[in-house]
Formats: sequence, structure tokens, C-alpha cells
Amino acid sequence: MTPAALRAALERRAKALGFDAVAVTTPAAIPQAAPRLARALADGHHATMGWLADRAAWRGDPAALWPEARSVVMLAMNYGPDHDPRATLSRRESAAISVYAQGDDYHEVIKGRLKQIAGALAAAGAEIKVFVDTAPVMEKPLAEAAGLGWQGKHTNLVSREFGSWLFLGAIFTTAELPVDGPEADHCGSCRACLDACPTDAFPAPYRLDARRCISYLTIEHAGPIPREFRAAMGNRIYGCDDCLAACPWNKFAQAGREARLSARDELRAPPLAALAALDDAGFRRLFAKSPVKRIGRDRFIRNVAVAIGNSGAPDLAPTLVPLLGDPSPLVRGAAVWALARLDPGRLASLAARAQAAERDAAVREEWDVALAREAA
Repeated sequence: MTPAALRAALERRAKALGFDAVAVTTPAAIPQAAPRLARALADGHHATMGWLADRAAWRGDPAALWPEARSVVMLAMNYGPDHDPRATLSRRESAAISVYAQGDDYHEVIKGRLKQIAGALAAAGAEIKVFVDTAPVMEKPLAEAAGLGWQGKHTNLVSREFGSWLFLGAIFTTAELPVDGPEADHCGSCRACLDACPTDAFPAPYRLDARRCISYLTIEHAGPIPREFRAAMGNRIYGCDDCLAACPWNKFAQAGREARLSARDELRAPPLAALAALDDAGFRRLFAKSPVKRIGRDRFIRNVAVAIGNSGAPDLAPTLVPLLGDPSPLVRGAAVWALARLDPGRLASLAARAQAAERDAAVREEWDVALAREAA
């Protein structure tokens, strides 16, 4: 089979398996990636995500990751929502979960299909490696180099056909395939995504400071949410879609067609009160096939408590009281802060709980700040 015929076979197989776009580039096509990554790491924009710094040489240079690779097949699957996800932000007693996490875990959906597509390369005698966001591979620069879209000012991939809603997968192979040219940047003077960020997480266009990003804070950050960002979180309990949803190129987007990636009804805008009552077993049941499960129950309930504190709904205050005695200090601290927001008068009657939390410095600090605010 000729390289062109092999590529055509890959494209047909990819489309049959639900991918919406396929393009090819080379491992040497992203020379700008290494210096950009080095600058982000030097500025601390990776926050506590040490895995970004680990093997940075591989991330910045795909050829270093696998020297034998000759081609990189980039595939994209549309997961566009059927509505503007920002509409949930006004429903303050409901939770806003990022669009990508409302269906099944995309890693599990995509990786198996990549292996099926790569089978054609293996049958032709080529070696292959498949990646879906879990290896030191910078998928977005590679996708831009392959022509699937461009990295917008929010640093995510933007497609003229699908807007900001694309999952990416990569197949590295020793086969030499016909390559595509890069996509040009079509952001122009627009800064809609930058202005939409509720925490000003973009120090400059095309640069993201994860330390200020709600997606990072609600997913990757393991400790208490920094006070300066809690109110800005609103009811976002897992991720944030604001910069993606604000992109004008979404006017050409279309709803995703992969059923497993479609939002489950119970995750579209679940009531915060119900989520606050989840124990570990309940959390695992609800998010069994979701990417949400990876942050664990305690971190999740931390986020839910902050969202309840931002709800402006005093009738939700009773849902926080059981959390004041939660086994996790992370949860207890968030519950103290939230209760101080919704029902400060209840703090004095619950002061005994502050003494019980004496051993936990972070929780004690939350109580001290809350009680001082009430006294003032």
C-alpha cells in the first residue's frame, strides 16, 4: 500500500469510528513548543502540576519522545454542547460541570478507537504508539501544525468548523505519510475569551496562568481554594467553560454526535444540595464513568461547599452543617467559609465545632476568619 493509500484508509476508518477530523504532521513540526513550555514553567504558570515539568524535553520535542517516529496522525472528535453552557451559571442553586465531563470519560472512549485505527498501520508493517492526553505529548500544537485548527488566545484549539469543542488524540508511527500544512491563526483582534475569564487567568493572549484558572483550582489543586478566587468560582464545581464558550467561532459549531460523550441528564445542572449529601460510595456511583471521579469525593465536596457559599440561598445553609463534622479537613474548611457567607448568625451557636477542629490548622483558620468577620 502506498503512503497516500494508507493515509486514505486511516481517514476512512477514523470517520467510521466517530472522529470528525483527521490530519497528519511530523514530529519536527512544533519547534515553538519547547521555548513556550520553558517560559510557562519558569513563570510558575503550571502551579502544582509537576508532571508538566517532568520530562519537559519530551513534551517540547516529539522526536525526543520517540526518535523512530516519522509521522503523527492527529484526530479530533467533536463534543460540542447542544446549548450555551454559561446558562447554568445563573442557576445558583445548581452545579455547573464542564461540558467535557458531563458524559463518559473521553480517555476511555477515544483510546480504544485510536488503537483500532492504528491497526491498519501495524498491518502495513509500521510501529505505532497512541496517546490521549495522558503522556508527555503536546496535542494542541501538533493539531495546529496538522491543520486541525489553531491555538486561540485562550490556549485551546479552535476550529473553523467545530469552534472550541474538540477532543484530541494522536497516533505516532514509523510510517511516512503525506502531511498537511498548519492552520493559520484566525483570532485577529478579538479578545472575547480573555475578557470572559472570571479570575483573569490570562496574563497575556496565548498565555494561561493555571494558578488563577478555575479549571485548575477545581480539578488539579489539592488544597483549599485560595480565598481570592472563591467568590469568582460561582457555582462551577468541576472545570470552567467560559473562555471556550465565549469564542465567536462557536457560531459554526455543532452538537457532538458521539452518544457516550453526550451529557447525562443527572449531570447537566445537578442540585447543589443533593451533591453536598454524597458520601464516598454515592460519589463513586454517580461518577463511575465520568472524568470527575479522578479528583475524589473530598476535593469534589470542597468545590460543592464553595458553590453553596456563593449561591446566595440561605435555605441551603442546613446542607453545610453536616459537612462541618466531615472526616476531611478540606471539606470542613470549605463548609465553614460557605456557612459564614450564607448564615453568619449560625456561627456562634456552632462555635463548639471550632474547638473540635483545633487540631486542623487550615480549618481553625477558616473559623477564625469567619468569626472575626461576624464580630466586626
